[in-house]
Amino acid sequence: MALTSTIYNASVELSDVDRGVYESFELRLALHPSEAMEYMATRLLAYCLEYTDGIEMSAAGLSDTDEPAIVARDLTGRLTAWIEVGVPDASRLHRASKLAPHVAVYCHRDVRILLGQLEGKRIHRAEEIAIYTFGAGFIKEVAERFERRVKLSLSVTERHVYLDINGHSLTTVIEQHAVAS
Repeated sequence: MALTSTIYNASVELSDVDRGVYESFELRLALHPSEAMEYMATRLLAYCLEYTDGIEMSAAGLSDTDEPAIVARDLTGRLTAWIEVGVPDASRLHRASKLAPHVAVYCHRDVRILLGQLEGKRIHRAEEIAIYTFGAGFIKEVAERFERRVKLSLSVTERHVYLDINGHSLTTVIEQHAVAS
């Protein structure tokens, strides 16, 4: 018998001063039994930090390897953003950068692993792919505080993230990395 995903509900208050985005929204996140809570926490943060019109969690995961964790589409259905979580391979990022004008990766593991795997590989528009990480221990702390129903208040100012998760305050700095040619 196949194991089913656990559904989490997040109520989010987002104030991204850097991008001028101020929104309140509800999200349903599915955590597959094979996924780590850190992956889901990173996926939620990536969604918030990339929030734009037409953004949605995709059906990515074990069943659909052709889509990223998060996509954004315009009103015509054209792909405008491809957002990966984790450690995607070079061929996946090559394909992504051909399909979408904006490609980003949010790492919840050691970014050196990803950068090492991508170094010297042929990736379309590699210099335009943003790779983001959070301060040491931040994702783990967020994952530890995650509950089936979670209330988040997320503020971003000058790449500093201030997060209140169910009454617990956390802070970190978003670091951006580049793919080496």
